[in-house]
Amino acid sequence: MNNSSAYLELLKTFPPRPITADEELIATQKAMDSLLDKGELTSDERDYLNVLGTLVYEYEQTLEPIPDIYGIELLKALIEEFYLRQKDLVRIFKTESIVSEILHEKRQLTTEHIEKLAEFFSVSPAVFFPLHQVVGNAV
Repeated sequence: MNNSSAYLELLKTFPPRPITADEELIATQKAMDSLLDKGELTSDERDYLNVLGTLVYEYEQTLEPIPDIYGIELLKALIEEFYLRQKDLVRIFKTESIVSEILHEKRQLTTEHIEKLAEFFSVSPAVFFPLHQVVGNAV
């Protein structure tokens, strides 16, 4: 076991502990960033960085996974993210009533809608389809 003084100094500057809150996560990430900003790392620094990275990984495994959203749910999220109103999407859907019907899931997105939405939001049309559907149709 290697207990070099350089490694022990690293441990003293930021003692690694299991992460239980976002504040601790941020502090750990800052400690990691300050090491990474140095450039070339010693073997002690790499070992210490590895320990901190393991703690971050373990904490992130306890968090709720981000749900995969697609289709109308994704459209709603994009509208919210870009602070859009239904009338902002009329050029894609032709009328505000069609926008409303789609957002209330009374009407499905068409291929033409998806193509125009992908262009409008600068995303791949594939993001509007469920992952298993895209993979299942891959050639």
